[in-house]
Amino acid sequence: MIEIHGLTKKYGDLFAIRDIELELAAGDVFGFIGPNGAGKTTTMRILATLLHPTWGEAYVAGHSIYTKPKEIRRVIGYMPDFFGVYDDMKVIEYLEFFAAAYRIRGPGRKKICDDVLELVDLGYKRDALVTSLSRGMTQRLGLARVLLHDPQVLLLDEPASGLDPRARIEIRGLLKELRNMGKTIMVSSHILPELADICNKIGIIERGELIVNADVADVMRQVRQQTVLKITVAGPIEVAASVLEASPLVESVTQAAEHGVEVLTTTLKAEANDPSLVAQELFEAGCRLTMFKEEEINLETAFMTLTQGITS
Repeated sequence: MIEIHGLTKKYGDLFAIRDIELELAAGDVFGFIGPNGAGKTTTMRILATLLHPTWGEAYVAGHSIYTKPKEIRRVIGYMPDFFGVYDDMKVIEYLEFFAAAYRIRGPGRKKICDDVLELVDLGYKRDALVTSLSRGMTQRLGLARVLLHDPQVLLLDEPASGLDPRARIEIRGLLKELRNMGKTIMVSSHILPELADICNKIGIIERGELIVNADVADVMRQVRQQTVLKITVAGPIEVAASVLEASPLVESVTQAAEHGVEVLTTTLKAEANDPSLVAQELFEAGCRLTMFKEEEINLETAFMTLTQGITS
């Protein structure tokens, strides 16, 4: 659905993006992450045919950005980080105006506008002035606008930027709905845990170069070098700590209180690939486990491990 080959944008001697290679299939949700100024917006603007690259090629739904920009615009929905709205319009008037711009005519226009309002949960605001909307509602209205013509591909640049926690949860739920509808989505964000929750692929860009491009699970495996277990027991924790420290499978053990409970954070040796053997050692020593789980690596940890925070 999206193909990028050697895409590069230069401003003088500065590379905004350099030799980007990327392929996304229909239905992929691609989380695009990186420091401010790393090249995310530049890449999206080129895909949206709003910016010409210095060299390289990109195709959206089989259309070249050079020869078929109008065709690309018919199949994409591009939502920039900051966009203007017409404050003196009602919500429904705003959508009907853009529906007319998309050449959606006749009685079907009203139904489409009503449908997208329901999709983004703004039906109850249809007759409110745009100027009266909160930041979160304005973001959802912007998303409703780009959905009017039922695009195959969505390019969403920081859709949750500046939103409060409730509004971010609502946007995340909406993105999940769009994913379930089979849309191909490229979404940039700094709210990394939420990207991991909705994306099946992620790309990490730094200094204009795509340094990571893989499935979310593959990135987590790349970052995770050793298995770390979180263990709690019923009874004296010192006994469990002694068993773990004596185990040939364990590299290190630390004890600390988490939410009022003493937890043993246990790092296994690199060659120890079966955590159940550690649980067996504790059972045989008479320890009753109340928690035994592998510590999760989240996208924030992966991002900090794989990047240096350097911009173009």
